Amino acid sequence: MARIEIAAHAGVCYGVERALSMAADAATSAPAPVHTLGPLIHNPLVVKELEAQGVGLAETLDDAASGSIIIRAHGVVPAVIEQARARDLTVLDATCPYVKRVHAAAEKLVREGYQLIVVGESGHPEVEGIMGHADGAARVVSCANDLADLEISNRVGVVVQTTQTQATLASVVSALLTRASEVRVINTICSATQERQQAASELASRADVMIVVGGKNSGNTRRLAQICAERCERTHHVEDACEIDPAWLTGAGLIGITAGASTPSSHIERAVKAIMETTGAVDAR
Repeated sequence: MARIEIAAHAGVCYGVERALSMAADAATSAPAPVHTLGPLIHNPLVVKELEAQGVGLAETLDDAASGSIIIRAHGVVPAVIEQARARDLTVLDATCPYVKRVHAAAEKLVREGYQLIVVGESGHPEVEGIMGHADGAARVVSCANDLADLEISNRVGVVVQTTQTQATLASVVSALLTRASEVRVINTICSATQERQQAASELASRADVMIVVGGKNSGNTRRLAQICAERCERTHHVEDACEIDPAWLTGAGLIGITAGASTPSSHIERAVKAIMETTGAVDAR
């Protein structure tokens, strides 16, 4: 009989849990109407669930003329919070404390005269927020190859998007060391990200099938899916349990499940239930 095993570390991290708790409290206690500025986290299902609780989605401050605005877990540039307060909006800052650590590190390196390199996804909300704390003096690279066309100074400072991998950071730093006299690295990768990646890798190496649960727009969830696919050919990334195709599970002895840091435990449990109902597999917990 097939067994279901959940990765040792999977699902919501501290920062996301904190943001969700703040949003739930705001729905009942903050001045109405209550909106998040952009999706609170990268999980479309959660955004819908928040809307059902009375927390709407404002893509810009113009979409929130009054009431309360919740700053997303990924953070924003400082000017946005100033603009919200200038409009007499109640501001609830749900920025992840670990993301704020990146903001502080970026400010420090720029203040000390380093050319700042941000290792991350260009255009990602978290990276945009980091750039806003660097006085526009930073450059974003997603891999070592992105450094090829950049002019690199003698003194370089490096910070990292919290959900990046250690391997990506190491490759960028290695390339910088051949071009700069001094490279100062503040490793701002979140430990929760590393734990989820390591646990997913371990489980995928043993599983016949891997199901990765979480938003398709979530960078850390997509990276989990990539890590799993490199170790388990039958890896599938779904946002909701209803997307799981029973045909994927045919002949599987061990079905592994992992989930991104923006995936609530209830979504993981729905996936377990769906697999048990369609295959008769046993929950190994």
